[in-house]
Order: sequence, then C-alpha cells, then structure tokens
Amino acid sequence: MKTELKQYTVRQICDGFVYNALEGRGLFGLAGRLTIQPEYQRNYIYAEKGGRLEIAVVKSLLAGYPLGLIYFNHVGDDRHEVLDGQQRITSFGRYVTGKFAVKDELGMEQYFGGLAADKQQKILDSEILVYECSGTESEIKEWFRTINTAGVPLNDQELLNAVYSGPFVTAGRHEFSNSQNANVQKWSAYVRGVANRQDFWERALEWVSKVNVADYMSRHRNDRDISEVKAYFNAVIDWVATVFTSVEKEMRGLEWGRLYETYHRHPYDADKVAERVRALYADPFVKDRKGIFEFILGGETDTKLLQVRLFDEVTKRVVYEEQTAKAQATSVSNCPLCAVGNASNKVKIWGLAEMDADHVAAWSNGGSTSKENCEMLCVTHNRAKGNR
Repeated sequence: MKTELKQYTVRQICDGFVYNALEGRGLFGLAGRLTIQPEYQRNYIYAEKGGRLEIAVVKSLLAGYPLGLIYFNHVGDDRHEVLDGQQRITSFGRYVTGKFAVKDELGMEQYFGGLAADKQQKILDSEILVYECSGTESEIKEWFRTINTAGVPLNDQELLNAVYSGPFVTAGRHEFSNSQNANVQKWSAYVRGVANRQDFWERALEWVSKVNVADYMSRHRNDRDISEVKAYFNAVIDWVATVFTSVEKEMRGLEWGRLYETYHRHPYDADKVAERVRALYADPFVKDRKGIFEFILGGETDTKLLQVRLFDEVTKRVVYEEQTAKAQATSVSNCPLCAVGNASNKVKIWGLAEMDADHVAAWSNGGSTSKENCEMLCVTHNRAKGNR
C-alpha cells in the first residue's frame, strides 16, 4: 500500500459538506470529491452523550491544537474516501454548517455563524494532515482494522461491515441502522442496543444465520436483497409479541432467536401465558425475572432459570439442629431419605456442611421458601431428588 502525506484546511474539506441527519452520517466533502462515510465505516457517534466528543473537536480547533493524522483512501480520478477520521471530519463539518453549538469562555452557546469573524477564520484555516493511501481492497481493509484499535474501538459488527462491505451491507444498514426507522421503538422492547452502533443489524444477522454471521455475510456480500434477513427478524419479533402480550423491561436483550427456534412450533395460550407472567413477577421467591419467559416457554420445569430464592443460613442451621436432635433420639440418620433406606448410611449423622436445604413441597408446586417447608438432605439425596 502506498501513502503520501498531504495538507488540507478545514475550509477545503468542508467545501460541499453534506450531513444526512436521517441516517446519522457525513456524506461528502472536498467539493464532492471526498466520500466521508463509505459503507465499511461506522455511523457517526460523536454526537452521542450530549455531543461531548464533537464539541471537543471544535474546541481543539479553536485552541489551535492538532486533530491528529487523518487517512484518505484514493479511489481514482482525484476522488477519495475517508479511511480514518470520519468522526472528526463530520464533527467540524457539522459545526461549520450550523448543526450544533459550543459554549464559549463565558458559557454562552455559540453556533458557527454567531462566532466572531476571527474565530471563524481560525477554524476554517486550521490545517489537517492527511495520509492519502492507495492499495488493494484487502490492504485498505486490513489497514482500516489496524488503525481502528484505538480511540472508540469498532465493535464486532462494525468490523464485519468493513470486511464484507458491498450492496448487502448497504441495504442492511439502510434498514436496521437507521435510527429514524419507525420500527426501532418496537424492536427496542426486545433487542438491546441502538441502531447507529449496528445492534439491530447484528441481531438480525445472528438470528437468520443461527449465530454464524461472518459466513452468512460472506455468502450474501453481493446481494442487494435482504428480504430473508428482514422476514426472519420480523418473524421472531412478531412471535414474541404474540406469545407475551405484555412488554416487560426484562425481555430486552434475551436470546429470542434461540428461543424462537426452540419453541415457535409449540402452541401457547396468550391469556394463560400473561397470567403466569403476572404470577411469577409477583412471587417474592423469584430472583431472576429474566428467566421467567424461557421458564414458561419450556413448560415451567427448569426452576434454575428463575434462581428461586434459597433458604438462608439461619433457617438451614435451625432445621439441621432440629432434625439432628430427633435423629439422635431415635438412632437413625438425620437425612430423612437415608433413614428410610437400607444402606450403611441409615444411621449416619451428617455434618451441616454435608447437607443441603430442600423444599419439602417443591417451589414449582406452590411450596414456599420458609422454615416450615424446609428439610435438610444429604448432598447425594438432595441432588437425586431434583424437582420431584
């Protein structure tokens, strides 16, 4: 890969600057000769968290601080695309075109158009050092991955978008990475993340590919049609919304793709499901509400999903001492199941550390986590008993 060091001013780069607010991306600069956000680049994120990072870019220019090296990829005919630095370029481009304000030394909000002429001139005349690179697609993308290990690092999906850039990624990002998509609010009830960090696109690919995202993107890289991805993603979302008619905050971020594959062929009565969800949410012994949904889908057999509250140490010790006293008085084991057996442990007195607390009436059958429903069993019998 060849590189050549060039120098531009902010004025030159911002000539013809276009920012697409709908997609959250800077599009063009250098009078249309610079593509600011090629498809392998992440969405613009410097405006997040109150714009702290984009404001810092502008303040650096006003203070005369260098912004650091920026890299362009030469794509022919005096045209370039930003290889590294699109966040910084979009930041000062957005400011120069009046998209946000920066507080001055007196704490007053100042848009670019309201700045003193000398401050406007200082920003526009700021020099930006640029390495213009040229090479094969593989070289450019490997370099892109290398230089994006610092700063705000690319997440896994952003890297995959870079590796498999093409019409498939373009179409996918247009659908799933657009924060203005009317479906984002619905998706957000079940999928954790935000559109511009590729979270919905990543989840859609994960579900349709059965967690083999890279292979799927490689095979479909040149496709312009993402209907399979959209159809599967919407099928999962619609299935969840049909089975669980009430949206709970704990539903967000669950493995709905896996649950759909496992359970979507099972019939469910939505009214009965809703009733069970309400009952489990009201149950004081359920520690993990996130597990409620898979617990119900699976026929309410795996109580480990709920992390049902265990007996506390005081209760276990009190019950242990009561059982042990009775066992010693009758010369039998203090494990009730050992006591009724024929093995050598029939009269064994187990130590507290050798026993587990168990529900006499299983929690799943309505048994409470109380002293009255607690018995101490030796570890072997407790594990063998399970949920019976």
